[in-house]
Amino acid sequence: MFENSSSPFGNLTPVVKNLLIFNVIGFVGSMIFTQANLLFGVYYPDSPMFHWWQVITYMFMHGGFAHIFFNMFALFMFGPIIEQILGPKRFINFYLITGLGALALQFFVQGIEVYNIVGTPFARDYFEFDRSTGMISSNYPRITREGLQSLAITYNTPMVGASGAIFGLLVAFGYLFPNTSLYLMFIPVPVKAKYFIPIYILIELFLGFSRFSGDSVAHFAHLGGALFGFLLLKGWKVRRPSHW
Repeated sequence: MFENSSSPFGNLTPVVKNLLIFNVIGFVGSMIFTQANLLFGVYYPDSPMFHWWQVITYMFMHGGFAHIFFNMFALFMFGPIIEQILGPKRFINFYLITGLGALALQFFVQGIEVYNIVGTPFARDYFEFDRSTGMISSNYPRITREGLQSLAITYNTPMVGASGAIFGLLVAFGYLFPNTSLYLMFIPVPVKAKYFIPIYILIELFLGFSRFSGDSVAHFAHLGGALFGFLLLKGWKVRRPSHW
């Protein structure tokens, strides 16, 4: 159980505390070293800028203050109670696996998009890539201008953020505490977790398929984190302890 403390940070569990620290370090580092997100954010695997370590480091990098604030606020609010139930070792595994699951679904969707443009998910040989400018060009007749722009975004834009793992935590909280009322910004009445979290996931699914102009959010990564979080809970046969 949590210990009583007058400090708002007194109930932080060990893994959540360290995750908060690592994420803040990553964010501050990206403010000091402007190329940090390009090195530690994760690229599509066929991109010449993809490196193996990015599949882990991308979870600790963020694209702006609002991005890290809302992710860390959710980790601060929901992480400790999930860590109490799962235990530190299983909790860090849950966090990392949901982050990797988020990436897997995002890569899968990106692969389908690339395949629809050139007929293969590995399209690097179909265009010329200028790493200094991030521009690509191609003489391949099947690639339209719109397709070339889509390839440029897929191959040249890194993904950063802990959002996939955070969605895993949200699903875990809703699964274990479905009748807990959540007080949310912009909503004047409390909403039970069993209603809010599924609706939130459906919104992400809609936004992922809609692909509105100017939307740079990796919605399918969020869905991947939620999906893998649910599968882990079912696979591990996690149940709410009777003393909660």
